[in-house]
Amino acid sequence: MAKEWILNSAMNRFQLNFKRNVGPTSESIRKCAPKSKDDWETYYFANVRPKDHIIELVKKLYIKITEVIEAEVESITEDDCIKYMLQLVIDRTFEGYQTEIKTIYGQLERELGYKIEPAPDQWDRLYNVDFFIEINNKFIGIQIKPVNQGIQLAQIFKETAIQKKSHQKFEMKFGGKVFYVFSSKENGKKVIVNTDVVDDIRAEIQRLQNC
Repeated sequence: MAKEWILNSAMNRFQLNFKRNVGPTSESIRKCAPKSKDDWETYYFANVRPKDHIIELVKKLYIKITEVIEAEVESITEDDCIKYMLQLVIDRTFEGYQTEIKTIYGQLERELGYKIEPAPDQWDRLYNVDFFIEINNKFIGIQIKPVNQGIQLAQIFKETAIQKKSHQKFEMKFGGKVFYVFSSKENGKKVIVNTDVVDDIRAEIQRLQNC
């Protein structure tokens, strides 16, 4: 397995298995429609790439592994490993967290000041709810809908009408209403389109707090 991993990684890294090197293999085998592996091998070497060409690619692969990669491996120090591991668990984790809070539910959390949790899969299926807020053992449901060129508002309104019953079931079972949050991208960032929904959710939070 270790050898296969090294061979596969090197092959992909140096693009020796790309179409420009080995030819259009998927298209060619369909065109050939071989009955056996021997049929395909004969067709490939005769019509796609000659065997000598593949042998040359093999020689390149061997040089890349034994010369380039081996030299790179030998140059790695313990300090390099320490820096990489710290970058992985500190820097990249923080960057991922920053990206996460820039999403719609992250914006809602900041606006509302309440933790918003991803809904269980069952809630998504039964009630069409993506996220929820827990207030006094009751739950407010949130469904996020992207609005872009590929999705027309008329389609979304039609869908909300269909999902209305499932949202009513959610309210009956968990005590809180379900709110739609429409999102869009502006200058590469996700934003809430129907900003008035934030006040509506605040009002629902206040209502459940007073129950």
